[in-house]
Amino acid sequence: MAEMTEKEEEQVFELITAAGGAKSTFMEALYKAKTGEYEEAAKLMEQGNEYFVQGHHAHAAMLENEGSGVEMTVRLILAHAEDQLMSAELTKTMVEELIALYKTKDALEKKVAALEAALA
Repeated sequence: MAEMTEKEEEQVFELITAAGGAKSTFMEALYKAKTGEYEEAAKLMEQGNEYFVQGHHAHAAMLENEGSGVEMTVRLILAHAEDQLMSAELTKTMVEELIALYKTKDALEKKVAALEAALA
């Protein structure tokens, strides 16, 4: 079985690290939103997106190399790296939707509390 070059290994691990950082940061944002800390959640989403972009650039570099005729050794670790990037993208999308739901829930709870106070 062909071994990955040092450059290929670096690119793969850069991709895994960036994707993992993105997923973790997106989840931190969700936990902040759950407690109503929306400004902190927004900052964490931006930070997570920076990690995601780093991973995307590492992946794009691998694709560009292959597109220009440089053969890449495909190993299970590369499949794992690509899976992590896709997982980070899905996590981002789901967290964005959940944060929007938390904001809606909080706004509705405030309206209900105001109506209850007015009726009391």
